[in-house]
Amino acid sequence: MEQAHDHAAARRRFRAARTIVALMLRDLSTSHGRTALGYLWELLNPILAIAVLTVLFQLLGRHPDIGTSFALFYATGVLPFHVFTGMSAKMSTVLIGSRSLLAYPGVTYMDAIIARLLLSALTDIVIIGAVVAGIILYERIDTIIDFPVVLDAFTMAVALGLGIGLSNSFLMAVSPTWGRAWTLVTRPLFLLSCIFYTFDSVPLPFRDWLWFNPLIHVIGLMRRGIYSTYDAAYVTPLYVYSIALATLVFGLAMLRRYTSFILHDG
Repeated sequence: MEQAHDHAAARRRFRAARTIVALMLRDLSTSHGRTALGYLWELLNPILAIAVLTVLFQLLGRHPDIGTSFALFYATGVLPFHVFTGMSAKMSTVLIGSRSLLAYPGVTYMDAIIARLLLSALTDIVIIGAVVAGIILYERIDTIIDFPVVLDAFTMAVALGLGIGLSNSFLMAVSPTWGRAWTLVTRPLFLLSCIFYTFDSVPLPFRDWLWFNPLIHVIGLMRRGIYSTYDAAYVTPLYVYSIALATLVFGLAMLRRYTSFILHDG
């Protein structure tokens, strides 16, 4: 009896895994298209942002706050910011984007969430690795990367994007104006997340206010992992993970209760 139960559980896990892989492949084709240009743009997007910042501040005669490479310094800010914004945007439309597939009895909203989470995270890992390695090799930068710290920063960005994205998925469904309001509120984040300056360089009392932006902790931790001389003592992972967990619990609870409403009326 116990053996039959184990076989049934294994079959359920296999079906769930097969469904998630199918959803990932479907998201891959719909988000990037069927040509290499779609995948290339995903890589070029952060590269162009880094290049623009590098050229702009070089023309202004500025020096990077850490190290000697403009490109690497801005990459450590742009890339985790890109992970957060990309994850939150993709999660905010996860149910609406998978509406046709969720009509099948074998597909659940959790399958759609896990598939999009895995695809987005894997894509971002490749992008970060390619961009950072490319800059270090091209500019021949001598640095010792702390990979566990970099992975922790990446995980923080993913967790924050996941939680806020799922909360927005519900809020945008019940309030059409929320999406526009969220865009307006978050638009200044690029300037307020320590992407092209360090948190330590911000004068008081603005530094105390800026601390409550969770993205400065993510970016600060990423820089600690890339630059062995950067301490980033202000970084508090517990603060970021608390926000991520709170928004994740809220988002999942609301989606579980109102999935039918979102799919049929959203």
